[in-house]
This record gives sequence, structure tokens and C-alpha cells, in this order.
Amino acid sequence: AIDPDHALIATLRRAQAYSAGMADRFATPLDDPTALSEAANALTAEHPDKLLSLAPVIAAIDAEALAATDQVRALSLATLAAAMRADGLGLGWIHFRVNASQLHNALRRRIDPDGTLDLASQGAIARLRELLGETKPLRVNFAALALETSTAMRQFLAMAQILHHIDADAPIRMLIAECEQPVTVLAALYFAELFGIADKVDVSPLFETEAALEHGGRFLEALLGEPHYAAYARRRGRVSIQTGFSDAGRFMGQLPAALAIERLQGRLAAAMATTGLTDVAALVFNTHGESMGRGTHPGGIVDRLTWPLSRWARARFARAGVTLEPEASFQGGDGYLFFRNPELALATLTRIAEAEAELGAEPAERDPFYDRTDLSLDFYRAIRRVQREQLESATYARAVTAFGLGLLKVTGSRVSRRQSDIGADRSMSLRQIRAIPHNAILQQLGYPVNIIAGAGTAGGDEMEAIAALLGNSTRGAQLVRLLRAANGLASIKTVAAHGELFNSAYWASRPYRGTEDRLETACMALADYLTKDDRAGVFRRLVSRLRVDWMKLHRLLSLVPGGPADGERDPVMDEERRAIGLLQALRLSLLMHMFLRAVEVPPFSRSNDVSRDDVLEMVLSLRVDDALAQLRRAYPVVEPKLGDFAVDEPSDYPDQRGEDYGAIRARFIDPIERAHKLNLRIAVAISNHFGAHG
Repeated sequence: AIDPDHALIATLRRAQAYSAGMADRFATPLDDPTALSEAANALTAEHPDKLLSLAPVIAAIDAEALAATDQVRALSLATLAAAMRADGLGLGWIHFRVNASQLHNALRRRIDPDGTLDLASQGAIARLRELLGETKPLRVNFAALALETSTAMRQFLAMAQILHHIDADAPIRMLIAECEQPVTVLAALYFAELFGIADKVDVSPLFETEAALEHGGRFLEALLGEPHYAAYARRRGRVSIQTGFSDAGRFMGQLPAALAIERLQGRLAAAMATTGLTDVAALVFNTHGESMGRGTHPGGIVDRLTWPLSRWARARFARAGVTLEPEASFQGGDGYLFFRNPELALATLTRIAEAEAELGAEPAERDPFYDRTDLSLDFYRAIRRVQREQLESATYARAVTAFGLGLLKVTGSRVSRRQSDIGADRSMSLRQIRAIPHNAILQQLGYPVNIIAGAGTAGGDEMEAIAALLGNSTRGAQLVRLLRAANGLASIKTVAAHGELFNSAYWASRPYRGTEDRLETACMALADYLTKDDRAGVFRRLVSRLRVDWMKLHRLLSLVPGGPADGERDPVMDEERRAIGLLQALRLSLLMHMFLRAVEVPPFSRSNDVSRDDVLEMVLSLRVDDALAQLRRAYPVVEPKLGDFAVDEPSDYPDQRGEDYGAIRARFIDPIERAHKLNLRIAVAISNHFGAHG
């Protein structure tokens, strides 16, 4: 749109060179006060090439577009200006995340150093109101940022420096996790005012726990009723919240989580109308990183957009007269799939634009799902109850953590444990595993409990009525599509097969027919070891529970109008099931191979408080890297020799050649490593079949 010799090109190139130079300065170690001072002084000094805002550039382009006589050129210039407004100076928008407890700790340092004030009390809110009314912004610099140790305060200081010296236009999102009290949001607002950045920061409470979603309506009503918050929202032009489907889906199940979040969104619309905040927008950011796979709903683009922000919720904002600013995330590999090249990215954005245009219209008919709350609310509560019982069940927790996180490729969510802490595997809590790895383990075991469990049981005595409601409701049909997609890939037999790996009777009877005589010793040793193991029984109990619920789900889905006819098969889904079944069979064979190799490893002396049985337990729990490290330490292939040392004094000892452990490595250690690498590749393939890309 701009000619190569346009004056703005030179301005932007000088600004780019200046920014690159500053980035290079801050990419170097800045632990030393002198180095930090030099970098900070260079960034904060006035410079003719420093560009903190695109406003003057956009104004110049707008003026040129208005003056242009060529319509094509005018449109190109206007498009360029619009792109600059949308994208700003950076490659993306800036999000900071802080926990509520971190904000509370920072607040106590300012207003309650003795820890005598209950931050949930009306007294604390009254004190914050006073502070918000009298706060004068403080000046800050990079030295203050370097000296600050509080996580929350460091984030506010970093925001201030970004806005003052890097990008003055950037709207910054402050996400507050585990936010369950209005005082937490007011604390964030206080710090934003304290550092003079409230006009540029969207303080956004994150609702993802069951408690936050259950009480979120009252939370929002109280928060929006605070005069200081209402004034801040009008300055920013929006009320911002975030809803998280990953943790909510783990604690409540994906279906109840979606319905609870939908209800919360409706309560936000009502609260904005009640408090007179209809003159600002509602920014609702839905981080649907998890559902059946990595991205919300396995249906099309419309399902992806309406699963986290339903037609009903959108209509509530429209009826309240509140402008809605919906945001949704494409996370991990799921995002790369939809935006991996320009053509695919354009197609994705086009479908989103088309869907949003259609979703902006008022629904032609009322959805009975929201009228028949006697059925839909009971359905929701029953699923939530079953999901909660699962999460609190020691049987479920032990089964899900039976292999630790060893079924998955290493991620940032991997729980770190001491090398010799074998008992940690037996007592690992589900709360030690984040939502995405938790759901990924369910996919690897073959049954997405977080989606399927409870729906069949929730039918109860009203099975026919609930099936009719789901079939005749737009929202209900969407729930059913998710259930069918997950159920189409689920296999209770696969869950049972993983449990059989720990069944002592299986290993004892395996060589019974006499066709595997060479494995008899290993099988009997493994059978003897597993007589003390609880995992086979745990899996058996879990499978029984899931099977009863699944039979009820099968009946419910068969009653839903519009479903496949009896005996009708989906060839695509059948192909998916066969592929997953083959992958699972391969993986189970590899796991058996690993277990047999591990139990055959010759005894070795206890080292670093780790015994041979400990190493076997590591392999059974798929802490394979830890096990291999111990085995390689016990059976080194390359040992130092006398000739490796340049020592003048002669020695006749050692007078015998050291033992060569190469054969042990080749027979036991290396096969375990190869099998484990294949297991991880299979895990990725299984995840992809569930749509859990990345």
C-alpha cells in the first residue's frame, strides 16, 4: 500500500533498527547492576528513532487515504491503517498471569504487614476502597524491577516499563488465577493505579474451579457494584473475564464445565445490566485448550465457537444491550493445524467470520434446553456428581496415575520427584497433575472419562424425556455430538488391558501352555513381584464402574432423536477405532517386553539407596529414564583404565581386567530404551486420533 520511497518507510525502518538494538542489549545477562543500568539507561533515554506508538503513523496514513483520488490506493491505505490498529507494534497481545494468593501476599505487604486483616472481610474491602480513592501513582524504573522479589509486584513493574518505554499502545491483560473474591480484583486494580497503568491494563479474573464457577454470579454482582471498579471499567471501555475449560473440565467434567461456564456468562450479562454497565463491552476470553482433544469441540467451526460461548449466552448479552467481545484460543498443535500456512489461516479466519456473523443474529426459536430446566439442570447436576465422585475416588486416582506421567512425552507440567522416591508413584494425587496431562492420560488409557462418565447415569428414571430434550435442543444436540465423538473412540476393554499388565495371575499363567519356556523364569518372577501390587484390582474396580455407566450411556444415545439407526456404522469412525486398537495392541506388547526385560536384569549392589526392586518399580510405573540411569550406573560399559592417567608413580593394581557389562546393556537396558521410545511415538499417534494435537 505504501510506495518503497514513502517517507514513512524510512521512519519505520529506523524504529525497527532501534528496537532490534535494544532487544540485543536486553538479551545479554543483566545480573550485574552495572550491565542492567547501562541497558536500562539506553532504553529509557530519548532517541529520535524510538517509536512508542503507531498513532502518528496511522494518522498520517488515514490522512493520505482520505486525500487519495485513486479508490484502490485509498482502500489499500485504509486497510493498512486498520491492520496497524489491530496488531500494534508487537507480534501479539501481552498477557500476564498471577495467582490470587500472590496478589494477596503483595497486598498484605502494603496494607497489613502484621497479617491481622482478613482479606475476605468487609473491612479489607473498605480499606481498599479508601486506597483506591487516594492512590497517587509512583514512579518506577528498572532498578526497582530488579530489586523486587514479589511475583505479583514484579509483573506490575514490568507492565509499567513496557508501557513507558516499549509500547505505549499495547493493551495488557492481567489474568488472575484461582480468583474467588472481589477483593482480589480490587487488589489488582489498586496496584495498577499505584503504578499509573490502570488505563492500559484489563484486569481479568479467571473462573476455572468448581467453587469459582458455582459462586461466580454473586462474585460478579459484588464486583461490578463497586464504584471504583465501575469507574475503571468505563475508562477501559470493558469488563473482562476469563473462563478456563481445562481445569474446570478436570474437576467437574467437560459437559458440566461447559454448562457452568455458560451460566456464569449469562450471570455476567445480567450483572452488567443490573449495575448500569451496559455502556461498556464484555470481554469474555474462553481458554478452551481442552475438551475431547486440544480444541474445544470436535465438530466444525460453529461448534468450536459456540461450545465455549453458546448461542444462549450470546443472546443474554444482546438482550442486556451489552456489546460482546468474544475471544477464544487455539492452543498448542491445535493452533498450528488451523494456521500452519497462509491459505489455511485465511480459510480458518473466513469460516470464523462467517460463523460470527450468523451467531450475531437472535435465535429464531427458543431452545427447550433452557426452558425445561427441571430436566436439563438435573442432567447437569447428576453428571457433575459422578465426575466429582470419580475425582475424589482413590480407585480412579490410582488407576490414572498407575503409570505416572510415563505414557506421555515430557512437558512442562511433568511432576518432578526425587529419584529414589518410589512411594511417590503410589500416592500421587490427581491435583499434582495439571489438566492437560490428566486428560491426555485418559486418552492413552483408552477412555475419556472427563467427557463420557456420568452422562448415562444422569439419564436416571427420566431417560426417555432427557433423550427427547437433547435431540430437540440446539445446545443438547451439541452435547450429544461431543458424547458420540468421544464414545466412538473410547474402549473400556483397553482400560482393562492396561490393568492386566499388573495382574499376577496373568503372568503366572502365561507360560502354562509351554510355548514360551524361555520366558517362564521371568514371568514367574514378575508374577511373584506383582502379588503385592494393587493396580490390577484398582483397574478392575474402575472398569466395572465405567462399564455400568457406559451401558446407560449407550441406551441414552440410542434414544436421542436424529441419531444413527440401529446397527448403522460410521465407516470413518470404525477406521479410527481400528487404528487406535492397533496402536494400543502394539503399546501393550512393548510394555510387556519392557517389564520382562526389567525383571530379568541381574541383581546388583544397592546404590544411592536404590535397589533392583526399585528399578523394576520404576519401569512398571514408566519412570523409564530414571530406571535406565540407575541401570547404566550399575552396569557401566566404559570404565577408566590406568593408562588414562598421566601418573609418574607405577602401580601393579588392579591386576585383573574389569567386568564387561556390554552384554547386559545389549540384552536388557538398550531394549527397554528402544521400546520406551516407540511407546512415546505411539502416544503421540493416539493423542492425534483424539484431536489432542500438540
